[in-house]
Amino acid sequence: MLPTVKLLPGRDARAKTGHPWIFSNEVAMSHALRSLPPGSAVQIEGDDGARRGIWHFNPHSLMAARLLDRNPAATPDAAWFEARIAQALTLRQKLFTTPHYRLVHAEADGLPGLVIDRYGDVLALQANTAGMERATPLILAALQNLIGPRSVVARNDSPVRKLEGLEEQTGLLLGEDATAFVEEGSLRFEMDLLNGQKTGWFHDQRENRARVAALCAGARVLDAFCHTGGFGLAAAAAGAAHVTLLDRSEPALALASRTAAAHGLAQVTVQRGEALAMLEKWHGEGQRFDVVVADPPAFAKARKDNPNALRAYAQLARFCAGMVNPGGFLFIASCSHHVSPGEFIDATAHGIFRARREGRLLFSGGAGADHPVHPMLPESAYLKGLLYAL
Repeated sequence: MLPTVKLLPGRDARAKTGHPWIFSNEVAMSHALRSLPPGSAVQIEGDDGARRGIWHFNPHSLMAARLLDRNPAATPDAAWFEARIAQALTLRQKLFTTPHYRLVHAEADGLPGLVIDRYGDVLALQANTAGMERATPLILAALQNLIGPRSVVARNDSPVRKLEGLEEQTGLLLGEDATAFVEEGSLRFEMDLLNGQKTGWFHDQRENRARVAALCAGARVLDAFCHTGGFGLAAAAAGAAHVTLLDRSEPALALASRTAAAHGLAQVTVQRGEALAMLEKWHGEGQRFDVVVADPPAFAKARKDNPNALRAYAQLARFCAGMVNPGGFLFIASCSHHVSPGEFIDATAHGIFRARREGRLLFSGGAGADHPVHPMLPESAYLKGLLYAL
Protein backbone atom coordinates (compact mmCIF):
# COMPACT_ATOMS: atom_id res chain seq x y z
CA MET A 1 0.00 0.00 0.00
CA LEU A 2 1.49 3.33 -1.02
CA PRO A 3 1.63 6.20 1.50
CA THR A 4 -1.13 8.82 1.17
CA VAL A 5 -0.35 12.52 0.81
CA LYS A 6 -3.30 14.81 1.53
CA LEU A 7 -3.73 18.25 0.04
CA LEU A 8 -4.67 21.28 2.12
CA PRO A 9 -8.28 22.50 2.04
CA GLY A 10 -8.88 24.56 -1.06
CA ARG A 11 -5.40 23.82 -2.43
CA ASP A 12 -6.28 20.98 -4.81
CA ALA A 13 -7.69 23.10 -7.65
CA ARG A 14 -4.69 22.51 -9.91
CA ALA A 15 -4.71 18.76 -9.29
CA LYS A 16 -8.45 18.69 -10.03
CA THR A 17 -7.95 20.40 -13.39
CA GLY A 18 -5.24 18.00 -14.57
CA HIS A 19 -2.02 19.81 -13.75
CA PRO A 20 0.82 17.28 -13.30
CA TRP A 21 2.65 19.17 -10.53
CA ILE A 22 1.87 19.77 -6.86
CA PHE A 23 3.84 22.31 -4.86
CA SER A 24 4.88 22.01 -1.23
CA ASN A 25 2.49 24.77 -0.08
CA GLU A 26 -0.43 22.67 -1.35
CA VAL A 27 0.44 19.66 0.82
CA ALA A 28 -0.78 18.98 4.36
CA MET A 29 2.77 18.24 5.45
CA SER A 30 3.40 16.08 8.51
CA HIS A 31 6.40 14.57 10.27
CA ALA A 32 5.63 11.22 8.65
CA LEU A 33 5.58 12.75 5.17
CA ARG A 34 8.81 14.66 5.79
CA SER A 35 10.41 11.36 6.73
CA LEU A 36 9.58 9.70 3.40
CA PRO A 37 12.61 9.09 1.17
CA PRO A 38 12.76 11.65 -1.67
CA GLY A 39 11.27 10.15 -4.82
CA SER A 40 8.82 7.83 -3.05
CA ALA A 41 5.69 6.82 -4.92
CA VAL A 42 2.56 8.02 -3.10
CA GLN A 43 -1.17 8.41 -3.50
CA ILE A 44 -2.48 11.98 -3.56
CA GLU A 45 -5.80 12.70 -1.89
CA GLY A 46 -7.76 15.95 -2.04
CA ASP A 47 -9.27 17.56 1.05
CA ASP A 48 -12.61 16.14 -0.13
CA GLY A 49 -11.22 12.59 0.03
CA ALA A 50 -11.05 12.21 -3.75
CA ARG A 51 -7.99 10.25 -4.88
CA ARG A 52 -5.89 12.02 -7.48
CA GLY A 53 -3.70 9.16 -8.64
CA ILE A 54 -0.10 8.04 -8.11
CA TRP A 55 2.73 10.57 -7.88
CA HIS A 56 6.45 10.80 -7.17
CA PHE A 57 6.89 12.72 -3.92
CA ASN A 58 9.85 14.71 -2.62
CA PRO A 59 9.19 16.33 0.78
CA HIS A 60 12.31 18.49 0.49
CA SER A 61 11.55 20.07 -2.88
CA LEU A 62 9.42 23.11 -3.73
CA MET A 63 7.82 20.94 -6.40
CA ALA A 64 6.63 18.29 -3.98
CA ALA A 65 4.84 15.85 -6.29
CA ARG A 66 4.83 14.93 -9.97
CA LEU A 67 2.08 12.88 -11.58
CA LEU A 68 2.78 9.32 -12.69
CA ASP A 69 -0.67 7.84 -13.22
CA ARG A 70 -4.21 9.14 -12.69
CA ASN A 71 -5.34 5.63 -11.83
CA PRO A 72 -5.12 5.43 -8.00
CA ALA A 73 -4.82 1.65 -8.25
CA ALA A 74 -1.69 1.80 -10.43
CA THR A 75 1.61 0.42 -9.14
CA PRO A 76 4.77 2.04 -10.55
CA ASP A 77 6.73 -1.19 -10.73
CA ALA A 78 8.89 -2.70 -13.48
CA ALA A 79 5.86 -3.63 -15.59
CA TRP A 80 4.43 -0.12 -15.26
CA PHE A 81 7.66 1.52 -16.44
CA GLU A 82 8.00 -0.90 -19.32
CA ALA A 83 4.45 -0.20 -20.48
CA ARG A 84 4.91 3.57 -20.24
CA ILE A 85 8.23 3.56 -22.12
CA ALA A 86 6.70 1.20 -24.71
CA GLN A 87 4.04 3.83 -25.40
CA ALA A 88 6.74 6.44 -26.02
CA LEU A 89 8.67 4.03 -28.24
CA THR A 90 5.59 3.19 -30.34
CA LEU A 91 4.96 6.88 -30.98
CA ARG A 92 8.55 7.51 -32.11
CA GLN A 93 8.52 4.49 -34.38
CA LYS A 94 5.48 5.99 -36.12
CA LEU A 95 7.19 9.37 -36.43
CA PHE A 96 10.66 8.31 -37.60
CA THR A 97 12.13 5.71 -39.93
CA THR A 98 15.51 5.53 -38.17
CA PRO A 99 16.19 5.02 -34.43
CA HIS A 100 17.60 8.50 -33.75
CA TYR A 101 15.25 10.64 -31.66
CA ARG A 102 14.21 11.71 -28.19
CA LEU A 103 12.61 8.56 -26.84
CA VAL A 104 11.20 10.00 -23.61
CA HIS A 105 10.37 13.66 -23.03
CA ALA A 106 9.51 13.86 -19.35
CA GLU A 107 5.97 14.90 -18.37
CA ALA A 108 4.69 14.88 -21.94
CA ASP A 109 5.40 11.13 -22.08
CA GLY A 110 4.03 10.47 -18.60
CA LEU A 111 7.51 10.07 -17.07
CA PRO A 112 8.12 13.32 -15.16
CA GLY A 113 11.74 14.33 -14.88
CA LEU A 114 13.02 11.62 -17.23
CA VAL A 115 14.71 12.35 -20.56
CA ILE A 116 16.04 9.60 -22.83
CA ASP A 117 17.68 10.27 -26.19
CA ARG A 118 18.29 7.44 -28.63
CA TYR A 119 21.23 7.04 -30.96
CA GLY A 120 20.65 3.66 -32.57
CA ASP A 121 21.78 1.07 -30.03
CA VAL A 122 23.08 3.65 -27.52
CA LEU A 123 20.88 5.65 -25.15
CA ALA A 124 21.55 8.77 -23.09
CA LEU A 125 19.47 8.93 -19.91
CA GLN A 126 18.89 11.98 -17.74
CA ALA A 127 17.01 11.53 -14.44
CA ASN A 128 16.25 15.03 -13.18
CA THR A 129 14.09 14.10 -10.19
CA ALA A 130 14.53 12.02 -7.07
CA GLY A 131 11.70 9.78 -8.25
CA MET A 132 13.36 8.94 -11.54
CA GLU A 133 16.71 8.54 -9.82
CA ARG A 134 15.18 5.88 -7.53
CA ALA A 135 13.44 4.26 -10.50
CA THR A 136 16.54 4.07 -12.71
CA PRO A 137 17.05 0.29 -12.18
CA LEU A 138 13.44 -0.30 -13.29
CA ILE A 139 13.93 2.01 -16.27
CA LEU A 140 17.09 0.19 -17.33
CA ALA A 141 15.32 -3.16 -17.12
CA ALA A 142 12.50 -1.82 -19.29
CA LEU A 143 14.95 -0.47 -21.87
CA GLN A 144 16.77 -3.79 -22.02
CA ASN A 145 13.50 -5.63 -22.65
CA LEU A 146 12.19 -3.16 -25.23
CA ILE A 147 15.33 -2.12 -27.14
CA GLY A 148 18.29 -4.17 -25.91
CA PRO A 149 20.75 -1.24 -26.10
CA ARG A 150 24.49 -1.80 -26.38
CA SER A 151 25.09 1.00 -23.88
CA VAL A 152 23.18 3.43 -21.68
CA VAL A 153 24.95 6.61 -20.60
CA ALA A 154 23.84 8.63 -17.58
CA ARG A 155 23.90 12.37 -18.27
CA ASN A 156 22.79 13.34 -14.80
CA ASP A 157 24.65 16.64 -14.83
CA SER A 158 21.72 19.03 -15.18
CA PRO A 159 21.68 21.82 -12.55
CA VAL A 160 17.98 21.12 -11.86
CA ARG A 161 19.04 17.98 -9.97
CA LYS A 162 20.29 20.21 -7.16
CA LEU A 163 16.71 21.34 -6.55
CA GLU A 164 15.86 17.69 -5.87
CA GLY A 165 18.81 17.18 -3.53
CA LEU A 166 20.69 15.12 -6.13
CA GLU A 167 24.34 15.21 -7.11
CA GLU A 168 25.44 15.82 -10.69
CA GLN A 169 27.17 12.88 -12.35
CA THR A 170 27.85 11.20 -15.67
CA GLY A 171 28.92 7.67 -16.53
CA LEU A 172 27.96 4.36 -18.07
CA LEU A 173 24.89 2.70 -16.59
CA LEU A 174 24.98 -0.21 -19.00
CA GLY A 175 27.60 -1.54 -21.40
CA GLU A 176 31.29 -0.78 -21.73
CA ASP A 177 31.46 1.65 -24.65
CA ALA A 178 29.86 5.10 -24.96
CA THR A 179 30.83 5.55 -28.62
CA ALA A 180 27.76 6.71 -30.51
CA PHE A 181 26.66 8.23 -33.81
CA VAL A 182 23.52 10.03 -34.84
CA GLU A 183 22.13 9.82 -38.37
CA GLU A 184 20.27 12.77 -39.84
CA GLY A 185 19.53 13.14 -43.51
CA SER A 186 22.57 11.94 -45.45
CA LEU A 187 24.97 12.61 -42.58
CA ARG A 188 26.34 10.49 -39.77
CA PHE A 189 27.61 12.61 -36.87
CA GLU A 190 30.15 11.37 -34.35
CA MET A 191 29.23 12.21 -30.74
CA ASP A 192 30.71 12.37 -27.25
CA LEU A 193 27.97 11.30 -24.88
CA LEU A 194 30.10 11.42 -21.74
CA ASN A 195 31.58 14.88 -22.18
CA GLY A 196 29.44 16.74 -24.72
CA GLN A 197 26.61 19.17 -24.04
CA LYS A 198 23.39 17.93 -22.44
CA THR A 199 22.54 14.49 -23.85
CA GLY A 200 25.00 14.77 -26.74
CA TRP A 201 22.83 16.00 -29.62
CA PHE A 202 19.98 18.42 -30.17
CA HIS A 203 17.25 16.29 -31.73
CA ASP A 204 14.84 19.18 -31.17
CA GLN A 205 16.29 21.19 -34.08
CA ARG A 206 16.00 18.37 -36.66
CA GLU A 207 13.27 19.99 -38.76
CA ASN A 208 14.88 23.42 -38.50
CA ARG A 209 18.23 22.08 -39.74
CA ALA A 210 16.50 20.64 -42.79
CA ARG A 211 14.54 23.86 -43.31
CA VAL A 212 17.69 25.98 -43.30
CA ALA A 213 19.73 23.52 -45.39
CA ALA A 214 17.13 23.74 -48.16
CA LEU A 215 18.09 27.42 -48.59
CA CYS A 216 21.85 26.92 -48.71
CA ALA A 217 22.74 25.64 -52.19
CA GLY A 218 25.63 27.78 -53.45
CA ALA A 219 25.54 29.95 -50.32
CA ARG A 220 28.15 31.21 -47.86
CA VAL A 221 26.91 30.02 -44.47
CA LEU A 222 27.81 30.89 -40.88
CA ASP A 223 26.76 28.47 -38.12
CA ALA A 224 27.31 30.26 -34.79
CA PHE A 225 27.17 28.42 -31.47
CA CYS A 226 27.46 25.40 -33.73
CA HIS A 227 28.29 22.69 -31.13
CA THR A 228 29.15 19.68 -33.36
CA GLY A 229 28.00 21.45 -36.52
CA GLY A 230 24.47 20.20 -37.04
CA PHE A 231 23.18 23.22 -39.00
CA GLY A 232 26.40 23.96 -40.85
CA LEU A 233 27.21 20.43 -41.96
CA ALA A 234 23.63 19.91 -43.14
CA ALA A 235 24.01 23.10 -45.18
CA ALA A 236 27.30 21.83 -46.64
CA ALA A 237 25.71 18.51 -47.58
CA ALA A 238 22.93 20.49 -49.31
CA GLY A 239 25.45 22.23 -51.55
CA ALA A 240 26.61 25.33 -49.65
CA ALA A 241 29.65 26.91 -51.29
CA HIS A 242 31.36 27.60 -47.96
CA VAL A 243 30.45 26.99 -44.32
CA THR A 244 32.04 28.52 -41.22
CA LEU A 245 31.45 26.75 -37.92
CA LEU A 246 31.86 28.93 -34.82
CA ASP A 247 31.93 27.64 -31.25
CA ARG A 248 34.03 27.98 -28.10
CA SER A 249 34.31 24.22 -27.53
CA GLU A 250 37.44 22.70 -29.04
CA PRO A 251 36.20 19.09 -28.53
CA ALA A 252 32.88 19.89 -30.25
CA LEU A 253 34.65 21.49 -33.20
CA ALA A 254 36.98 18.48 -33.45
CA LEU A 255 33.96 16.19 -33.75
CA ALA A 256 32.44 18.50 -36.38
CA SER A 257 35.70 18.46 -38.37
CA ARG A 258 35.84 14.67 -38.29
CA THR A 259 32.25 14.46 -39.52
CA ALA A 260 33.01 16.92 -42.32
CA ALA A 261 36.09 14.96 -43.37
CA ALA A 262 34.23 11.64 -43.29
CA HIS A 263 31.67 13.02 -45.76
CA GLY A 264 34.12 14.87 -48.00
CA LEU A 265 32.76 18.30 -47.06
CA ALA A 266 35.93 20.22 -47.85
CA GLN A 267 34.12 23.58 -47.93
CA VAL A 268 33.75 23.55 -44.13
CA THR A 269 36.10 25.55 -41.89
CA VAL A 270 36.01 25.88 -38.11
CA GLN A 271 36.66 28.90 -35.90
CA ARG A 272 37.06 28.59 -32.16
CA GLY A 273 36.01 31.54 -30.00
CA GLU A 274 33.31 33.05 -27.80
CA ALA A 275 30.53 33.28 -30.36
CA LEU A 276 28.91 36.55 -29.29
CA ALA A 277 32.27 38.34 -29.13
CA MET A 278 33.34 36.93 -32.50
CA LEU A 279 30.03 37.92 -34.09
CA GLU A 280 30.46 41.49 -32.81
CA LYS A 281 33.99 41.58 -34.22
CA TRP A 282 33.04 40.16 -37.61
CA HIS A 283 30.03 42.47 -37.80
CA GLY A 284 32.32 45.43 -37.22
CA GLU A 285 34.75 44.17 -39.86
CA GLY A 286 32.00 43.93 -42.47
CA GLN A 287 31.99 40.13 -42.85
CA ARG A 288 29.09 38.92 -44.97
CA PHE A 289 27.24 35.62 -45.47
CA ASP A 290 24.17 34.50 -47.39
CA VAL A 291 22.78 32.47 -44.48
CA VAL A 292 23.50 32.99 -40.78
CA VAL A 293 22.42 30.58 -38.05
CA ALA A 294 22.57 31.51 -34.36
CA ASP A 295 21.51 28.80 -31.92
CA PRO A 296 22.93 29.88 -28.54
CA PRO A 297 22.62 28.21 -25.14
CA ALA A 298 19.91 29.54 -22.84
CA PHE A 299 20.42 33.23 -22.03
CA ALA A 300 17.76 33.12 -19.27
CA LYS A 301 18.39 30.46 -16.64
CA ALA A 302 15.65 31.90 -14.41
CA ARG A 303 12.73 34.31 -14.76
CA LYS A 304 14.76 37.12 -13.18
CA ASP A 305 17.25 36.83 -16.06
CA ASN A 306 14.64 37.81 -18.68
CA PRO A 307 15.50 41.51 -19.10
CA ASN A 308 19.19 40.78 -19.66
CA ALA A 309 18.37 37.80 -21.88
CA LEU A 310 16.08 39.84 -24.12
CA ARG A 311 18.75 42.51 -24.53
CA ALA A 312 21.25 39.78 -25.41
CA TYR A 313 18.91 38.27 -28.01
CA ALA A 314 18.36 41.71 -29.56
CA GLN A 315 22.12 42.27 -29.67
CA LEU A 316 22.67 38.83 -31.22
CA ALA A 317 20.02 39.53 -33.86
CA ARG A 318 21.63 42.88 -34.64
CA PHE A 319 25.09 41.41 -35.20
CA CYS A 320 23.77 38.49 -37.24
CA ALA A 321 21.33 40.49 -39.37
CA GLY A 322 24.08 42.98 -40.13
CA MET A 323 26.18 40.18 -41.64
CA VAL A 324 23.47 38.76 -43.92
CA ASN A 325 23.73 39.71 -47.59
CA PRO A 326 20.62 41.31 -49.13
CA GLY A 327 18.24 38.52 -50.11
CA GLY A 328 19.78 36.18 -47.53
CA PHE A 329 18.41 34.45 -44.46
CA LEU A 330 18.79 34.51 -40.69
CA PHE A 331 17.76 31.62 -38.47
CA ILE A 332 17.89 32.46 -34.78
CA ALA A 333 16.78 30.31 -31.84
CA SER A 334 16.19 30.44 -28.10
CA CYS A 335 16.03 27.47 -25.75
CA SER A 336 15.22 29.67 -22.71
CA HIS A 337 11.81 28.46 -21.55
CA HIS A 338 11.45 31.58 -19.40
CA VAL A 339 11.41 33.70 -22.58
CA SER A 340 8.02 33.60 -24.30
CA PRO A 341 7.64 33.30 -28.08
CA GLY A 342 6.25 36.83 -28.29
CA GLU A 343 9.13 38.27 -26.26
CA PHE A 344 11.65 36.49 -28.45
CA ILE A 345 10.07 37.77 -31.67
CA ASP A 346 10.01 41.32 -30.29
CA ALA A 347 13.67 41.13 -29.22
CA THR A 348 14.90 39.79 -32.56
CA ALA A 349 12.76 42.24 -34.52
CA HIS A 350 14.29 45.09 -32.50
CA GLY A 351 17.78 43.78 -33.24
CA ILE A 352 17.06 43.53 -36.97
CA PHE A 353 15.73 47.11 -36.94
CA ARG A 354 18.87 48.33 -35.13
CA ALA A 355 20.94 46.66 -37.87
CA ARG A 356 19.02 48.87 -40.33
CA ARG A 357 17.64 45.85 -42.10
CA GLU A 358 14.15 44.91 -43.22
CA GLY A 359 13.06 41.40 -42.32
CA ARG A 360 10.18 39.12 -43.19
CA LEU A 361 9.41 36.34 -40.74
CA LEU A 362 9.06 33.17 -42.82
CA PHE A 363 8.76 30.64 -40.03
CA SER A 364 8.17 30.57 -36.30
CA GLY A 365 8.14 27.23 -34.51
CA GLY A 366 9.45 24.97 -31.80
CA ALA A 367 10.91 21.55 -31.25
CA GLY A 368 10.23 18.45 -33.31
CA ALA A 369 7.47 15.94 -32.68
CA ASP A 370 9.71 13.77 -30.50
CA HIS A 371 9.64 16.65 -27.97
CA PRO A 372 5.88 16.77 -27.31
CA VAL A 373 4.41 19.42 -25.03
CA HIS A 374 2.20 18.57 -22.06
CA PRO A 375 -0.99 20.60 -22.63
CA MET A 376 -1.05 21.68 -18.98
CA LEU A 377 2.61 22.79 -19.10
CA PRO A 378 2.89 25.39 -21.86
CA GLU A 379 6.22 26.43 -20.32
CA SER A 380 7.62 23.08 -21.48
CA ALA A 381 7.50 24.44 -25.05
CA TYR A 382 10.98 25.80 -24.45
CA LEU A 383 12.42 25.99 -27.99
CA LYS A 384 11.69 28.91 -30.27
CA GLY A 385 13.11 29.14 -33.79
CA LEU A 386 12.66 32.06 -36.18
CA LEU A 387 13.58 32.15 -39.87
CA TYR A 388 13.86 35.62 -41.39
CA ALA A 389 14.38 36.68 -44.99
CA LEU A 390 16.40 39.92 -45.00
